[in-house]
Amino acid sequence: MVDFARNKKALHDFSIEETYEAGISLTGPEVKSVREGRANLKESYARVRGGEAWLLGAHISPYENAHNVRQDPTRERKLLLHKREIDRLVGKSQEEGKTIIPLRLYGKRGKIKLEIAVASRKKQYDKRREIAKKTAEREIQRAMKERLRR
Repeated sequence: MVDFARNKKALHDFSIEETYEAGISLTGPEVKSVREGRANLKESYARVRGGEAWLLGAHISPYENAHNVRQDPTRERKLLLHKREIDRLVGKSQEEGKTIIPLRLYGKRGKIKLEIAVASRKKQYDKRREIAKKTAEREIQRAMKERLRR
């Protein structure tokens, strides 16, 4: 599997509950642009409308060598999921404070897939606690390494 784009901010701002693998409906030039690594998932999210899942706010830069096709970098893109997965997403996303966010865009057996997650926003104090925990773990690792050198 090759990662084309990651939403690094999502893991910092949200606590992930469930993840799903979804196909994504792209045009030919969009596929080529994604494979060049010219996709951005930062401010994007997913919604379920009319029994279909949609990716909104994702930016895929226009492919430079495709001049005859009009390319909208932030258009809505359909997510390809099973009906029961969409129903589950509807139920989960209607809970208080839950949202559907994309985590990463990657290639799998020649297809481009999107990993989406049902998540809830972290509070500021949770973020601080997590940063303090990571810093403490780093310090412990550094101390252990120093001790092994002696």
